[in-house]
Amino acid sequence: MLVVFIKSLITFFLVLIVVRLMGKRQLGEMQPFELVITFIIAEVACIPMNDPYIPFYYGIVPIITLGVLHLALSFIARKSIFARKIISGRSVIAIDKNGINYENLKKMNVNVNDLIEAVRSSGYMDFAEIEYAIFETNGKVCVVEKASDPTEIKPAYLPLSLLIDGKFDEDNLKLAGTRQADVQKVFLKNGIKNPKEVLYADIRQDGTIYVSPKYKKCFTEKISIKGGENW
Repeated sequence: MLVVFIKSLITFFLVLIVVRLMGKRQLGEMQPFELVITFIIAEVACIPMNDPYIPFYYGIVPIITLGVLHLALSFIARKSIFARKIISGRSVIAIDKNGINYENLKKMNVNVNDLIEAVRSSGYMDFAEIEYAIFETNGKVCVVEKASDPTEIKPAYLPLSLLIDGKFDEDNLKLAGTRQADVQKVFLKNGIKNPKEVLYADIRQDGTIYVSPKYKKCFTEKISIKGGENW
């Protein structure tokens, strides 16, 4: 009995440390690969606790291995946009300016009832109030509502990410109808010589760019784009 108690205590604190290293506060914030790793850790942690005759390292080694695997995948995803798309997937627009996007629903294997439930959970009862609804990679739905006053000058914009952690997203640059050179001119104008100095940059349909450098204050600029109607 004492052996089981000690093994359970050590396993608990080991799992706690590994989960804390994952850096997420709740299951709803996890990416798919993180959720899979969490479930496997929970399963293997029970093996040595339930049977006192199973060697303790049968649980310890898999837990540590999975923790290291998570850190490695997170590092790769942070440094490579391509790897990030493979590991975590991409956000998908379920509702756009034309209404419900049927093709995107099919890609996600989501039906209209699922969409209705997700939108309602976000506090919106009426599709007519929604300009955009985006399924994030962690399964949550982000909603951009329409302007309450149709005559309002400022429309609802959906920011399109152009650069994350110093890496340009070529697909989004093409969608926005702009080039790396055009964006880098904005960087240089504000004292940024290398894109690697920028943590995040996005653009709106009116050409407004938001830039958040790693070690400087964020700023916005406006450039001419050719693809504002594409998203």
